[in-house]
Amino acid sequence: MVVQGTSIPETSTSAYELATHTIAKDLLAQTKENQSWLGQLRDRTRLHDQLLGFAMANPGLRVQLFRLIDCLPSLSDKTEIARHIQDYLGKDTVELPGPLKALLNFANPDSVPGHLAATTFSTAVATLAKKYIAGETIGQVFKTLNQLKKQNLTFTLDLLGEAVVTETEAEDYLNRYLLLMEQLAERFPKQDDTIPNAQVSVKLTAFYSQFDPLDPTGTQAKVSERVRKLLRKAADLGIAIHFDMEQYAYKDLTLAILKDVLMEDEFRQRSDIGITQQAYLQDSYGDLKEIIQWVTKRGTPLTVRLVKGAYWDQEMIKAIQHGWTPPVYRHKVSTDANFERMTQLLLENHQVVYAAIGSHNVRSQAHAIAIADALQIPKRHIELQVLYGMADKLADALAGRDYRVRVYCPYGDLIPGMAYLIRRLLENTANTSFLRQSLEATPSADLLVKPEFTHIDTQPAEPVHVGQFANAPDADYAQAQARQTAQQALSQVRSQLGQTYGSWVNGQYLPTETMVPSVNPSNPAEIVGHIGLINTDQADQAVAAAKAAFMTWRQTPAAERIACLRRAGDLMAARRAELAAWVVLEVGKPLREADGEVSEAIDFCRYYADEMERLERGKAADLPGETNRYRYFPRGIALVISPWNFPIAIATGMTVAALVTGNCTLLKPAENSAIIAAKLAEILIEAGFPTGVFQLLFAKGSTVGAHLVEHPDIHLIAFTGSREVGCRIYADAAQLSPGQSHLKRVIAEMGGKNAIIVDSSADLDQAVQGVVQSAFGYSGQKCSACSRVIVLETIYETFVQRLIEATRSLNVGAADSPDTKVGPVIDATSQQRIQKFVEVGKQEGDMALSIEPPATGYFVGPTIFTQISPDAQIAQQEIFGPVVAVISAKTFEEALTIANGTDYALTGGLFSRTPEHIEQAQTSFEVGNLYINRGITGAIVARQPFGGFKLSGVGSKAGGADYLLQFMEPSVVTENIQRQGFAPIEGFD
Repeated sequence: MVVQGTSIPETSTSAYELATHTIAKDLLAQTKENQSWLGQLRDRTRLHDQLLGFAMANPGLRVQLFRLIDCLPSLSDKTEIARHIQDYLGKDTVELPGPLKALLNFANPDSVPGHLAATTFSTAVATLAKKYIAGETIGQVFKTLNQLKKQNLTFTLDLLGEAVVTETEAEDYLNRYLLLMEQLAERFPKQDDTIPNAQVSVKLTAFYSQFDPLDPTGTQAKVSERVRKLLRKAADLGIAIHFDMEQYAYKDLTLAILKDVLMEDEFRQRSDIGITQQAYLQDSYGDLKEIIQWVTKRGTPLTVRLVKGAYWDQEMIKAIQHGWTPPVYRHKVSTDANFERMTQLLLENHQVVYAAIGSHNVRSQAHAIAIADALQIPKRHIELQVLYGMADKLADALAGRDYRVRVYCPYGDLIPGMAYLIRRLLENTANTSFLRQSLEATPSADLLVKPEFTHIDTQPAEPVHVGQFANAPDADYAQAQARQTAQQALSQVRSQLGQTYGSWVNGQYLPTETMVPSVNPSNPAEIVGHIGLINTDQADQAVAAAKAAFMTWRQTPAAERIACLRRAGDLMAARRAELAAWVVLEVGKPLREADGEVSEAIDFCRYYADEMERLERGKAADLPGETNRYRYFPRGIALVISPWNFPIAIATGMTVAALVTGNCTLLKPAENSAIIAAKLAEILIEAGFPTGVFQLLFAKGSTVGAHLVEHPDIHLIAFTGSREVGCRIYADAAQLSPGQSHLKRVIAEMGGKNAIIVDSSADLDQAVQGVVQSAFGYSGQKCSACSRVIVLETIYETFVQRLIEATRSLNVGAADSPDTKVGPVIDATSQQRIQKFVEVGKQEGDMALSIEPPATGYFVGPTIFTQISPDAQIAQQEIFGPVVAVISAKTFEEALTIANGTDYALTGGLFSRTPEHIEQAQTSFEVGNLYINRGITGAIVARQPFGGFKLSGVGSKAGGADYLLQFMEPSVVTENIQRQGFAPIEGFD
């Protein structure tokens, strides 16, 4: 396979190629010779080895099998295991090979055959896990390491369970490594004339639960402190430390932390330290060049472990979902090619950096050996690495060539190790896996070791096209440029604070008598700006201007309205960072969430433009002699009443939906987010919406807002806000006023009391993180926020403890601080109302956690109540703040009943790996938006149209295909086209 792109260095394809090919064939022959026919036969007859064969042969089975393995450690008994075996592998889900069909030969999970199947499968998976995990106890690990020593292999130990969601877990991770190093030092003391025999591998993200590229300074300070402690202990004990690399988002910050710490005088002379580079990243070659320059400046060599990378699928999925350019090469041959040129770069700089070549591809290792032999590189400057349980025979063959071979050995409990196991299984069974290719039907040695590449694939620097509406990508704060742009925008906006803003009526800004300040809820002494409130007479002027403009706007071709809307979307995109900064400062929303809200506003403009194009084409249902045309027409004057909690997204969505469908529109925003609405108005005016068609009204909702709701010339009201106000609007709008010849249409979204169910089979890492983000993101002030967590009693205590610690680890502070995860609530009134609910909660259950908030600003610390009855006030009433009630349920059915037991039906969530429960939730969980195994906030336009029912609102879902229909009246025109019995009949066969 030849992929066009960047050329491979000439020496890689000429000077080293003959030696590479010869060495590779020799290594391959040795690995084949070492595998006896008896071993091959034994492997084929054991179920744990057959599982890999099954997965290789059937991609559909591979998915189901690995999902089953993933959830296995969380299942409490044999009946549950048997039930899950049926759910994942039965019911004609996939075509099964004979041994698995035999395993499923039971009808009742709670039966002897069912329990036998559970035992058999569990044992097979445990045995399979042991092939890749060096031990679950330190005793087992030492046994493994001693065996490796006998084989002339050395090791690096990696503690499983590095995913930390709490600061307690981060501290525990460090302490476990400190203890492990002490144990290793006793068994494997350093030899004076060699590098340390004992090495451990660590991941920096596990040193801090709030590790975040958006907060590089805070993250670096916290992580560096723990890294220094680790390095000091390692130096005392003579243990080598290697730092692993993880997801792309953490790469730059990981390198920055290590470069700073390892340049400190205390650590600058250490040569027993290593860092990792991943060849599947498109910028990895450039990163390696920079590392070599940095190590040269440092003056003391370090080891660079070169690997191909273990998160390819995850990186691609994340990039596609966010609309970002994938950071990885899209073809494996390009990764292989990049690996070889990075190998060459490393080894040709062996006096500066030591190389650790980690691969199971015989050609990749042979290429490294060919270069090392040609350059006569000292053995101290290179080692070859493999993963424990993979390519064992290759390790023996490499050691036989007198190179140091290090085996990467994961160590720890099976449950945290399951993610690692799945990654290894995915590697082993991937179509492009060298190991898989080498095990399949006798491929020739020449085929296995020949280079498949002459070029590295250079993909365009653009997102992957997915053939559907392309959502605006959020800012990627892993990139330094995005962080710098955000900070510049915050500074720019701060320089504009304190200005005065007026209502835009009939093409001009109105002077008003009443002025009110809008303040920063993180610091109420900071005035964001002053707004002028109009009176009812001025509101009537706005209605009159809209009425006068309506007939012209109604007859304006849809293409012109659509063009205005697309210009608005482009203007928002150009002002993204500035708009996000206004959101941060005026309503106290942390930066990452403010940026996501701007994306949603852009999406509304572009999606509704697309939708209007589709609807404008109308529908035809013709017959011979008759034509039928189904078309849509605007309703008239729309009043949009927007909330403060999504001041740019919701205000934009409702407003542009009304405008693009041909309605003249009055936007009345919440007073405490009025300046953001003024910025939206600037954009809509610049985009070309004419005088009288769009107008911005700053006014009191209780007076002018109510007056407009009752105004006879208003045709449609789009509202998002509280249930109390929404119900009043719904009732008032139903009343006919004198001279009114139409019934008003009301579209109202009125909040929720949203629940997340945590099933006994849930991935608790995922569930805790999902609940924390859903409950405390933007201080619980989203209508979709989680305020109830319903947990199956078998895992209740474990989940609650982790939830408490994860919440305790959150940083609470000003919204513009990059380390803030929980900012302020909107104003003093909200703060007092939430605090009253906290007092109620103390009477209704146990307050398990209440974080002390900052003294300045409208803050309420995240609060968790446990032992709460489903009927308690805090489990029934919408609080709209960072307060969560945790409720226990005996069964999944009871959990669903509790979840459905409120007046609301907006959003809900389920964390479960039980297919039967996932299916049941989809049909029985009464919510407009159900999220499974993810957080319940952050609906995305077109992908997750948003809205609920019951007392959560009335109307169709925002960002969905039928949302615009609410702003229009449908009309059908039927024409008889017969003339004297004659009409065209062509086209009707």
